[in-house]
Amino acid sequence: MKMTKEYRIKLKLANSCSQLCLVVVLVVLASLTIPADCFHHDDHYPEAIAALFVFGDSLIDPGNNNYINTSTGFQANFPPYGESFFKYPSGRFCDGRVITDFIAEYAKLPFIPPYLQIGYQYQLAYGANFASAGAGALVETYPGSVVDLKTQLWHFNEAEKLLISNIGRRGAERIVSNSVYLFSIGANDYFSDSTKSNIFKSFTPEDYVAMVVGNITAALEEIYKKGGRKFGVVNMPPLGCAPVYRAADLAAGGTGECNGQVTALAKLHNVLLSKRLEHLQKQLKSFRYSYFDFFAVFVDLFDNPLKYGFKEVKSACCGSGPFRGTNSCGGRWGIKEYELCGNPQDYSFFDSVHPTQAANQQFAELIWAGPSNVTGPYNLKSLFQLSL
Repeated sequence: MKMTKEYRIKLKLANSCSQLCLVVVLVVLASLTIPADCFHHDDHYPEAIAALFVFGDSLIDPGNNNYINTSTGFQANFPPYGESFFKYPSGRFCDGRVITDFIAEYAKLPFIPPYLQIGYQYQLAYGANFASAGAGALVETYPGSVVDLKTQLWHFNEAEKLLISNIGRRGAERIVSNSVYLFSIGANDYFSDSTKSNIFKSFTPEDYVAMVVGNITAALEEIYKKGGRKFGVVNMPPLGCAPVYRAADLAAGGTGECNGQVTALAKLHNVLLSKRLEHLQKQLKSFRYSYFDFFAVFVDLFDNPLKYGFKEVKSACCGSGPFRGTNSCGGRWGIKEYELCGNPQDYSFFDSVHPTQAANQQFAELIWAGPSNVTGPYNLKSLFQLSL
């Protein structure tokens, strides 16, 4: 069939449009898997990016335990967890966001999802969250059920390799040196299950605490050797004042007071951790840190709940029994029946040991830009802005 001139022009335009559309589709698909920043390699990688790398336990776990072979007791991937913000259970032990979600927002970073989430390696330019609910600084704390601190560091080493593969060695080095490394771990090493273990019984409380703190500071030093210079460290809150311990005191014939033994371990931990951080700053060139006094903030919160906007600071929002201190939130941990408050924003605790989203936001604001007597010698905001 003989084509007219007009038809040939239309056909040529159609082919050009098809080719252009194909290019656009390929570009869009590429952008879905590789962040725009990762198109630049080595010397071309922007130096201004300050990523966030997170190590810890359930206080800041965004759902890594969803992706490991563990028991339901170490997971929160069921309702009512997540309902205040995500509207679905994300794996966070909270009704909504955890502390690091807010920190990422303040740092103008995207949400830092679980490192173990499939496909996350493409977003490492913004950091990674390795935290695992139930994790301790000691490998002996809930072994085989959680991602302990040593394994979290191994994951960081793997992440560094992926980062080098994605953007080149020089670009990766810039990110490692400019990033902030946030640690919140140790509580599980002191909770009652751990303090009944053979390893705890084999040492004095002081020596046991020294091992826990020693593993934390050794992790900081390992990252320092790789080029990390800016660290955020959260100390222990008064652990024995969680609803689970108040309920236990009441069951033992008390009046619902805090567990003094567990809180004493937290105090020992905080004194030694503070001294070790001061030593590292003197010993290591350009080592900078932010030490958040979680203990002091929680004590103030208990004494002045209205100052923080809370009506209830002793009982949990979700659980059963006195203080809702029985660990039954969601009905997946052996006890199916549980109570749920209608206003979690009025509570400092969501379940028997974990804070609400409202409390996490308060803590995050203090970690980010709190005064030096609460967050010092730097706060996280100043660390993110700091160039070394």
